Amino acid sequence: MLRTITVGTCVSVQGTFEAQLDNGRIIVRVDDRLYVGRPVSK
Repeated sequence: MLRTITVGTCVSVQGTFEAQLDNGRIIVRVDDRLYVGRPVSK
């Protein structure tokens, strides 16, 4: 499932959902890299 997250204040990353962390952030995968950020609401 594709998810979009914000990293910092103005950078968005869209990738494959990997996991949800206890602090509300999620991890997404883009190729071989993992990014952690806050999910963007629909």
